[in-house]
Amino acid sequence: MSRIKVQAHYDEVAEVYDQRYDLRQGRLYHHHLSQTVLDRVAVDGLLLDLGCGTGLFIEHYHKNGGRAIGLDISPGMVKMGRLRCPESEFIVGTADILPFEDESFESIASLLAFTYLNDPDLMLEEAYRILKPGGKIAVCTLGRNMMTLLVPFFYRMGERIGYKKIGVGDFGENYYTGGEMEKMFREAGFVDVGSQRCSFAHYTLSPRIFSMAQRAEPFIEEHLPSFAFNVCVSGRKE
Repeated sequence: MSRIKVQAHYDEVAEVYDQRYDLRQGRLYHHHLSQTVLDRVAVDGLLLDLGCGTGLFIEHYHKNGGRAIGLDISPGMVKMGRLRCPESEFIVGTADILPFEDESFESIASLLAFTYLNDPDLMLEEAYRILKPGGKIAVCTLGRNMMTLLVPFFYRMGERIGYKKIGVGDFGENYYTGGEMEKMFREAGFVDVGSQRCSFAHYTLSPRIFSMAQRAEPFIEEHLPSFAFNVCVSGRKE
């Protein structure tokens, strides 16, 4: 995984990144992910959003009464986050060396960023360090399953043919199953660890197909989770 490559890509697309969520299906898709994470963290106290991007989740968190700090590797994305949520602090940095004192946060959240980590174990160790006792963490990311097996191939091909689209590139992303991520969380020291597959209705679908997928989403997530695109893993520090 090239941090420089990831940073350069998101710096380049920062000003247009939110366009993917401007349409109805994009808004509903991101809201579903945000709410899945919100249900697993504390609304009171201070939250750290790792890989915060343009601050979409922080905005959602604020609407529910929370306070948050955002951290992202891309200065361009951090700039857009500061414009979206001027009441919050946004910091340029990496998730494996967190610039915070021990036991600084009640909650940690991360949406759609875990696959970019070079060392997810180190990130989770750092997350554990900066959480207060009883603090909660929730990570929602594209998971490894039958729906995502070909994603790296298409991303590599897209880069080779010069296909320009947000998030498309040969970044060397790492996809994990819920079980694999649960194991990482427990090894970092977290307890009450659990995972849930989520989001069958993907924002890239046409409006008509998206509406059909959204109606089927609760059934898919409960009974056919291997067809859901993302996985949300949560835990607590004792």
